[in-house]
Amino acid sequence: MTVDHGHPLRFGVLLTSDGARPEAAVERARLSEELGYDVVSFVDTPGGLDGWTLLSWAAARTSRIRLLAGPAGPFANPAVVARAAAALDLLSDGRVELALGAPFTSVGSIEPVPDAALASAASAGRAEPVAAYEALAEPVAAYEALGEAIDVIRGIWAAHVRSPLHFDGRHHRVAGAERGPAPAHNIPLWLAAGTHPDALRLAAAKADGWLHTASAEADARLLTAPAPAPAPAPAIAPSGGDLAAGGAVIDEAATAAGRDPRELHRLTYLTGRFTATAEGPLTGPPEQWVADLLPLIRNDGLSTLLLATDDEETLRRFATEVAPALRAARGEVTGRTPASLFVRRHRREGIDYDAIPAALTGSAVEPGDAAFARVRSTYLRGGSPGLVLRPGTPDEVGQAVRYARTQPVKLSIRSGGHGISGRSTSNGGIVIDVSRLNGVEVLDKATRRVRVQPGARWSDVAAALSPHGWALTSGDYGGVGVGGLATAGGIGWFVREQGLTIDRLRAVDLVLADGSLVRADAEENAELFWAVRGAGANFGIVTAFEFEAHEGGEVGFAQLVVDATDTAGFLQRWGAAMEAAPRDLTSSLIIGRARPGQPIVAQIMAVVHSGDAETIINRLQPIAATAPLLDHSIQVLPYEAIMHVPHGPHDAQGEPVTRAGLADHLTPELAAAAARLVASGHTYFFQVRAAGGAASDVPPDATAYAGRSANFSLVAFGPARRALDEQWDAMLHHFSGQYINFETDLRPERIQEAYPEPTLRRLRALKRRYDPANVFRDNFNITPSDP
Repeated sequence: MTVDHGHPLRFGVLLTSDGARPEAAVERARLSEELGYDVVSFVDTPGGLDGWTLLSWAAARTSRIRLLAGPAGPFANPAVVARAAAALDLLSDGRVELALGAPFTSVGSIEPVPDAALASAASAGRAEPVAAYEALAEPVAAYEALGEAIDVIRGIWAAHVRSPLHFDGRHHRVAGAERGPAPAHNIPLWLAAGTHPDALRLAAAKADGWLHTASAEADARLLTAPAPAPAPAPAIAPSGGDLAAGGAVIDEAATAAGRDPRELHRLTYLTGRFTATAEGPLTGPPEQWVADLLPLIRNDGLSTLLLATDDEETLRRFATEVAPALRAARGEVTGRTPASLFVRRHRREGIDYDAIPAALTGSAVEPGDAAFARVRSTYLRGGSPGLVLRPGTPDEVGQAVRYARTQPVKLSIRSGGHGISGRSTSNGGIVIDVSRLNGVEVLDKATRRVRVQPGARWSDVAAALSPHGWALTSGDYGGVGVGGLATAGGIGWFVREQGLTIDRLRAVDLVLADGSLVRADAEENAELFWAVRGAGANFGIVTAFEFEAHEGGEVGFAQLVVDATDTAGFLQRWGAAMEAAPRDLTSSLIIGRARPGQPIVAQIMAVVHSGDAETIINRLQPIAATAPLLDHSIQVLPYEAIMHVPHGPHDAQGEPVTRAGLADHLTPELAAAAARLVASGHTYFFQVRAAGGAASDVPPDATAYAGRSANFSLVAFGPARRALDEQWDAMLHHFSGQYINFETDLRPERIQEAYPEPTLRRLRALKRRYDPANVFRDNFNITPSDP
């Protein structure tokens, strides 16, 4: 009978080190990757090096091969093991696997460990394995300890759970440990065990697979034999009878535990020798090896074979003559491996997880996945989506959209996850996260044409363009993603000189609501191109932007701290100074709550597009004179330097509360109203950004962004929605428009403020054409017009 659990066939190596040449084991790991092996593991040998240390070094010297750590013993500190595995997984970009069980013993083998095996390990000076063997004198205790260890390890990895980990077991106790770090991916847990039913039932209930170990004698031989062995050792071949019997127990126990038996992988260790003629199991020419191993793959469901050898010729022959033949004889994998119980138990109602397109399953993140803690939230908003799809190509974005539109839950789109509105996450919905689409490419140096994907951060763009002496006007914070900003407007440090980000946009590739990919520019799909520049989130997912970069180079970056006790007067004077300033100066200001007994303080940040010190000082003098100067810092830097922000996951909690508006001028009336807002205590962060200049040179109907007359963008953050709304709504008559990227109030009036009636009417007609079902609606939604 053929057994196919849908797992790809993998081949790995088990290597040793002798201490005399510590680099040799890692060099063999590199060779194994070059030969096409899928997994590497190291065994501790007498006088050799620690396996975890070797894996860490191998991780740095390889790029693809998986790193199998362990087996960690049943009485090892599971919290320490969990954190070590997670750290290595993060450093290796998600390549770690973890085995648990007494090191190279048949944990679960109820028979006593043979005295000869114990003596062999003891005589080799291996105190730790001896202790592990002796623990098997009470195998039930070892099973219990391993089961508890798995619970603790999974608990430590559950970094998305906010509460500390408490665990009170018979063998392991954890009293309020901080969870984390979360691994880069779901680290599979293999239970290294023999064929005793108790061990197999434990694997079926709590592990991700069974790492079959042949026998205690064989395991001791693997453990103690130096590398290379002074004489050919007998081959160690897994028994088909053992695998079949063990597989039957696992299948039955998995079903009883509510799991699909196909979830569980089957792995095994093996050794052998290549000889000219067949001399026994795994001792003979390559075709003999294939004949011995193929039934175990076809009939017993083995999907990972780990070859224990340090002999380079054996490594090469197995990789080039045995592995390809086994893959060809086995054929293509059929069906799809079901998600593990540990993932399925966290699934949300309303989402058909089994219908996720195959191309997206490998990168998709569910609430039960280890990576969920890093993708659940945005910069300001906490969330708990039911599914995060992470496509890596435009075609996969299309597949994600086609799938998501069939699901009766909210759909959110995320590029960098920094959006103040927080609409790029949800509770229970689907998020399409395009952060993997993060390339920056120069298309034409003569015209400064560059292609930027939506998942790039603006710090990435600045770094990529800096060697050419170029820049792109964007936001004022490098951690912002390209996709959300470049479809809404883009008010940044060059806005007065170069205009909005969308003013430098020349073309887009866009996935529409039906999943199709189109190109839009001034000639092709021109109306769609018009809509994308200011209301793009309503029409699709941009998979690539083509910009015309502008000259970059050095800038003067200033931070001024002023006494803003006269808040209204300060705002008027600063506003007047900015409107009168040359366009190579752009600045913004922030006013927070006053500390008890302290004056109200404002921080002014300014960028002068010049590296000349005299020019910089001349530009800054008028804004420095708007209020008593308390402190200041002025630097001449490459533009790239002020945009540099290290990448990192977002971990916000709660819901952001902001209000925003565009103003043509900071009139005395608006300045007085803003001063009252600051004094009320209902905002802890009040910001005004200068705009105007080149951004106002563009006609208001040239793009969907219509706020071209505005010289200023205002935003206030507050702790309470009602209190902030009351203050802000009283100021609405002072505003000329709305910049939706800074707004969290989703009332329909905000749409009307952002888009004048002719613009909104045009957008609604285009929405009916391109997204009649309103698939892209978890935003400042423009509803399709009536037919």
